[in-house]
Amino acid sequence: MSLTFHWFLPTMGDSRNLVAGGHGVDLGQAAGDRPASLGYLTQITRAAEQLGFVGALTPTGVWCDDAWLTTAMLAQASERLKFLVAFRPGMLSPTLAAQMASTFQRHSNNRLLLNVVTGGESKEQRAFGDFLDKDGRYRRTDEFLEVVTRLWRGESVTLDGRHLRVEDAMLSRVPDPIPDVYFGGSSPAAGDVAAKHADVYLTWGEKPEQVKAKIDWIKGLSQKRNRTLRYGIRLHVISRDTSEAAWAEAERLLGALDPATIARVQDGLAHSESEGQRRMAELHDHGRAKTGLRDLEISPNLWAGVGLVRGGAGTALVGSHAEVADRIVELSELGLSEFVLSGYPHLEEAYWFGEGVLPLLRARGLWQHPSAATLEAPSVDVPFAGSAGRSLAPTAPQ
Repeated sequence: MSLTFHWFLPTMGDSRNLVAGGHGVDLGQAAGDRPASLGYLTQITRAAEQLGFVGALTPTGVWCDDAWLTTAMLAQASERLKFLVAFRPGMLSPTLAAQMASTFQRHSNNRLLLNVVTGGESKEQRAFGDFLDKDGRYRRTDEFLEVVTRLWRGESVTLDGRHLRVEDAMLSRVPDPIPDVYFGGSSPAAGDVAAKHADVYLTWGEKPEQVKAKIDWIKGLSQKRNRTLRYGIRLHVISRDTSEAAWAEAERLLGALDPATIARVQDGLAHSESEGQRRMAELHDHGRAKTGLRDLEISPNLWAGVGLVRGGAGTALVGSHAEVADRIVELSELGLSEFVLSGYPHLEEAYWFGEGVLPLLRARGLWQHPSAATLEAPSVDVPFAGSAGRSLAPTAPQ
């Protein structure tokens, strides 16, 4: 199995420290000291493309810039990288969304992926003019994706649903290929929508046994619909030449956090309606587990420190390049094939991972550069990896 890796575009700003923000975090807490200018995001885009990431996730919410507009601009500064655009059903009509996706595909040379975010925070949804409750939002997402996917197939669609209504909707040009739909969620309503509409089910980084349980859950639901999904995980990474260096960086990030900021963020997240956010908070005991660096290591090399100030994905793989590669192999054995990663700051951390971990996975037959077919066979030497990286001998593909 060849693994797929995506990076992240920090359209809320970046920093050498942990940046507060994400789902459920008050707008005043979302900030970075490195502005998310188009020039800086272009640097990250080009780095991710060069290093071998397939795509880059661009978030959605009041705490960041608009994903559609930002990625449309960045597509002009790149050649191969795909854009995993997060968007929320209900913020625009399904016909317009289907048309936007088709247009993006055509003008970007088919580099659009869609991350459908139903929205787990009523307060944030109301800021966008959406006053449905959580269950209503999932029902609307189901109707929305039914319209969009049928339009992409070239059908004429009339739907008189509980939340959405369209009559004789059609597209003048359908996307070819149809963009993959990525979808995450931990509630029963989320599982039903994922099984029915998603191409890739995404989970945030939890303990391996929890990840396995979620995969098995969605597999069971999708099999009832005679559908087969791919599975991915959203994680941060801190990968260095040695384990000691990686944990020293995690300790620096943790030490830079203001306890008052942690308390404010955790107080806000305590009111989240998201089941996934509740599960993230339990990993660090709602911020109360901050008694020492390793107290936040919830599984080997899996660190919950990011979630102290960030809503949404709050765990990071921390370790030497070899250790991080080993953990990724273990996750792939659970059934995960796509990894959506990020790190602080996003430009530098892309290089640490791309030049340290990806060559190790390539040597094990689990990854190849997306441009490998047009490139000379790469060396298995691992920049930055030191003795930890070179000690990992190539093995047969698993």
